Amino acid sequence: MSSDLDRVVEKVLEMKTIAVVGLSKDPAKPSHDVAKFMQGHGYRIVPINPTVDEVLGEKSYPSLLKLPDELKREIEAVDIFRRAEDVPPIVAEAVRLHSEAGRPKAVWMQLGIVNEEAARAATESGMDVVMDRCMKIELNRRLSR
Repeated sequence: MSSDLDRVVEKVLEMKTIAVVGLSKDPAKPSHDVAKFMQGHGYRIVPINPTVDEVLGEKSYPSLLKLPDELKREIEAVDIFRRAEDVPPIVAEAVRLHSEAGRPKAVWMQLGIVNEEAARAATESGMDVVMDRCMKIELNRRLSR
């Protein structure tokens, strides 16, 4: 990783309230595993998945824009577990929230997810961006130092 990306990763890992887009109820899915790990390390997880009511003991919301107003102001980062081609509308919602509430402050696209267009939109709005990295791996790396 570049030192600039290292700094962004560290900055985002300091953010403790994370909306996880595409969080699955299935414990075998990477999104569930990563979110459960983060939750176990003191992070507040807010599931974003229109097909489930609750995940990991937290109420799930159909989209970032459907979050209650008070929660919109609490989300610090958006962790995305969706195909790269599905990322732009999610980031557009994050950008809208950022412009309205000053949050979220960051967008994180999980390992294997790269969308330059969405990254540019988030960066231009003033948000930090991490792509093609796993939040669990990065936190583990940080914890093992």
